[in-house]
Amino acid sequence: MHSTTVLLIEVGALLFALGMLGRIGRRFGLSPIPLYLLAGLAFGQGGVVPLSASEEFIEVGAEIGVILLLVMLGLEYSASELVGNLRSAAPAGVLDALFNALPGAGFAFLLGWGWEAALVLAGITWVSSSGVIAKVLADLGRLGNRETPVILSVLVIEDLAMAFYLPLVTAVLAGVGLVGGLKALAVAVLTVVAVLVVAIRYGHAISSFISVKDPEALLLSVLGLTLFVAGVAAELKVSAAVGAFLVGIALSGPVAHHATQILSPLRDLFAAVFFVFFGLSTIPAAMPPVLLPALGLALLTMLTKVLTGVFAARRVGVALPGQVRAGLALMPRGEFSIVIAGLAVASGVEPELAPLATAYVLITVVSGPMLARMSDYAWFKTMIRKRTAVRRPVEPVPAAE
Repeated sequence: MHSTTVLLIEVGALLFALGMLGRIGRRFGLSPIPLYLLAGLAFGQGGVVPLSASEEFIEVGAEIGVILLLVMLGLEYSASELVGNLRSAAPAGVLDALFNALPGAGFAFLLGWGWEAALVLAGITWVSSSGVIAKVLADLGRLGNRETPVILSVLVIEDLAMAFYLPLVTAVLAGVGLVGGLKALAVAVLTVVAVLVVAIRYGHAISSFISVKDPEALLLSVLGLTLFVAGVAAELKVSAAVGAFLVGIALSGPVAHHATQILSPLRDLFAAVFFVFFGLSTIPAAMPPVLLPALGLALLTMLTKVLTGVFAARRVGVALPGQVRAGLALMPRGEFSIVIAGLAVASGVEPELAPLATAYVLITVVSGPMLARMSDYAWFKTMIRKRTAVRRPVEPVPAAE
């Protein structure tokens, strides 16, 4: 059979299967991400139905998926909002890094891995999944809650920190040494600062240059600009994903609003391909030996995320129920964790890292949204109410005259 025909059959069957999996996941209130990862495991090396003709297509689609995920996230924020969030939530961001990156690095050393793997695992356990968390908040009707801006501020700090972390990790995994890593970090800092300055000062001019009256022209302009900047960023060793994120931040007003609506279907399509691709690169037989370590790491870092959310919400005066909701919402890891693990897989660092990361993301992304719903249950509200009553000082009763 002609290779093009086989490609069409494989891609068509894969996308149809992903559509059915996504429908099943939403029916049971689950994120479709773990189902896409499982599909990748089923179709990958050692899987039930290996894909032969479409691997290269899926690899390119996965790269586009990461870029679209990040540009869509950037479209949610303006440059001024980003800078304001950084100032107000900086202490929570520092605590978030310490609470969640250090356990990952320490866990890698406990497993006997080198410092390169420790640096990678620190990033995997540090960053929450912006995509999954945004979906959970929308599904639970919490976008207007008082703790939601706190959650988003933590996510923004994490995503911006990736602009500096990813180039450093990429350089380290490429074997360029400490000096090369510092050079890559310096280039990343200069690039991010330059883009932020341009976005703050000239963002409106850039947005006004792109027309919103013609949906086709808007789609081609925004997508073309995003892919171009992502490619340039990759050449500068900054990371294509971070370049896409900064493009999203630079666009504002009606352009950002309409671009979000137009790009959403494309993002959903290629993001699904991205998660499948990561599953394809993992050998299923390698996962059982790392399930217990992944479970232990997930339990530890889900707890540290709860502590992060409680601290961040308490700083701005959110009540105890909101603090708990913020902590529970931050638990899932997803796209960035897989991007970081993918860098390690490509460089050949620690063969067990990919299956450990896959199992870890699966555990957090399945249990996280379920636990986030826990705060809506009556028994949980009663427990929080009792704890709040115990902590509240009792008002003295005035003596009778």
